[in-house]
Amino acid sequence: MNPEGKQAGAARSVAVLGAGSWGTTFAKILADAAAAGAPRAIRLWGRRAEVVEEINTFHRNSQYLKDIALPESITASTEVGHVLAGADLVVLAVPAQSLRPQLRDWKDMIAPGAMVVSLMKGLELGTDARMSEVISEELGVPTERIAVVSGPNLAMEIAREEPTASVVACTDSAAAGWIARSCTAPYFRPYTTADIVGVEIGGIVKNVIALAVGICEGRQMGDNTKASVITRGLAETSRLALALGGDAKTMAGLAGLGDLVATCSSPLSRNHTAGRLLGQGLTLEEVGQKMTQTAEGIKSGQAVHELAAKLGVEMPITAAVVAVLAGKLSVDQLGPVLLARELKPEGEN
Repeated sequence: MNPEGKQAGAARSVAVLGAGSWGTTFAKILADAAAAGAPRAIRLWGRRAEVVEEINTFHRNSQYLKDIALPESITASTEVGHVLAGADLVVLAVPAQSLRPQLRDWKDMIAPGAMVVSLMKGLELGTDARMSEVISEELGVPTERIAVVSGPNLAMEIAREEPTASVVACTDSAAAGWIARSCTAPYFRPYTTADIVGVEIGGIVKNVIALAVGICEGRQMGDNTKASVITRGLAETSRLALALGGDAKTMAGLAGLGDLVATCSSPLSRNHTAGRLLGQGLTLEEVGQKMTQTAEGIKSGQAVHELAAKLGVEMPITAAVVAVLAGKLSVDQLGPVLLARELKPEGEN
């Protein structure tokens, strides 16, 4: 069920909760998408007063997006109730592990009938729940009012208006189209799909694979090694998605292969960067101190590993990365462990 009477148009009032790099960039996309159409109010919630003040005063979020100019139609506040008031589109861009308690606080402030969009790419520790499942459980909204946006979406490149495509996943095709129209900017082209499971799993597991690729790079391994990890990483991502009911075509698309390649290849990727630092010999604590943003693969890796075990899905790269993060495997052992696996045909599970 998408917001009544709005199937043919686009969102009129938007709340974006989370003023990090991707939340701020998506607010910019929404503002730029509206520039040629009807006026749209875009309110951004930020936890830190200094970030909010900079957005409102200078139209910048320099901590996350350097000198990128933000449209003046974006306003920010630390008061979540003010941001959510009357919003027909609510976009969530907070760390995955903090989502559930935050939704409990925000539930009564979300307008009845609002569409809820997840930009988050993580599994909840302890429950192994995808973010759309957490949203459904905590807000009590039907699945057709929940959507996921994912794809090769490195925030800084998009903030610089470098062209990219993405995917809006929702079980209601009309709602997916409504959201896509709301975020179609000259440099941002959304496609639509009903495969929420595949889109979410692609966005979750690629973070763990990017850690592995980053570790390989930190150990000064070559492109052959990295290409091998990316390719086999896609295979194990696909196995998990299919076991959960996802579509194989999604894995070959923007939210699968596209997101995986971008995240594993770019120095802008937080997970790739975290893996590279681990590969260079830094401890997990030292990596955390050097990075200003969350590398979701570090948090979600264990949950992905547990979910795969429950389903009987073989995910050797994920298992090896989790072992490295837990201190059970050294970064020097990662490559040899993967190469020591039993020989078998490439397409065999």
